[in-house]
Amino acid sequence: MSFPPPSSDKQTLEEGAVFTPKFDANGLIVCVTQEAATGEILMLAYMNELALEKTLETGVVHYWSRSRNALWRKGDTSGQVQKLVDMRVDCDQDAVLVRVNAGGDGKACHTGRKSCFYRAVSPEGRLSEV
Repeated sequence: MSFPPPSSDKQTLEEGAVFTPKFDANGLIVCVTQEAATGEILMLAYMNELALEKTLETGVVHYWSRSRNALWRKGDTSGQVQKLVDMRVDCDQDAVLVRVNAGGDGKACHTGRKSCFYRAVSPEGRLSEV
């Protein structure tokens, strides 16, 4: 699968029926991952074209690791495979939201927590676990 380039026509890009992901200069698109059953945001990651293709083809979420410079399928080592429920795209098609059913123990964060968003920031800049 190959994606067509984003339309230069704003109306077509924002209201059209064709998925034309807009990758950044590094060939990546932002991906927000949400647990389908609860709506909880689990993580934020990036996808390149291959990760996006593999996710849509297999129904299992794939990401691009910027630190390892490699494709990775969530859950290969942890058992927390994320099965795609649906994928949504924002208005200008430069970010996607994947809603998933998380396998294993359901924890998405490498720290062992369910969500990577486990700390609140106070107005004074202090962090506290939520």
